[in-house]
Amino acid sequence: MRNQRLWALAPLMALCLVGCNRTNDAAPGEAAAPSNETLAAAIAGQGDLDNLENATRSSGLAEVLEGKGSYTVLAPVNAALGAAGSELAGGTLRAQSAALLRAHIVPGALTRADIEAALSRGGSEGVKMRTMADSLITFTKNGDAIVVTAADGATGRLTGSEEVVSNGVVQPVDGVLIRAE
Repeated sequence: MRNQRLWALAPLMALCLVGCNRTNDAAPGEAAAPSNETLAAAIAGQGDLDNLENATRSSGLAEVLEGKGSYTVLAPVNAALGAAGSELAGGTLRAQSAALLRAHIVPGALTRADIEAALSRGGSEGVKMRTMADSLITFTKNGDAIVVTAADGATGRLTGSEEVVSNGVVQPVDGVLIRAE
C-alpha cells in the first residue's frame, strides 16, 4: 500500500525535480539567471499583489519568503483576494492569512514551462502537487490557460507574468485556492 502511494506521487516528484533546476522563461534546457530579489521582495514589488503582501506580513510568513528555501507562490491578485472577503484581503487575521498563504505555496521553483511540460506528460488527469498546507492542488489545461484547482474545488488561472527570483517563482493567479469560511 505504501509503495502504491509513492508511485502515485512519481509525477509530482518529477515536476519538483524539473522545477527546482529551471529558472526564468527560458525554453526547456535553457537556464536564464533569476533576479537577485527574494519572493517577499518580488511580491512587494508587484502592484497587483498588495493584498497578498499585507497577508504575508500579517501572517509572519514574510521571513520564510525571504529565506533560502525554493518555493513557488501561486499569488492571488488583488481582485481575487478582494472577492474572497475583506478579512483575507486585508490580511487582518494572522491565522487566516497564514492558512491562505500555505495553501498557495508549493515546494520547488516551478516555471510555466515546467508546468506545461509536466502537463504534456501527465495526461488528462492533470498534475497534482502538495501545498505547504498539506493539501493537494491540481494543474490542468483549459485551452491555452493553466488552471489550478484546490481539493475543495476553488480554482484560479495562472495570469500575468511569472517572476523568477533567487529563492523561487511568483506565479500570479486570478483566484484564491482556499474557500473563505
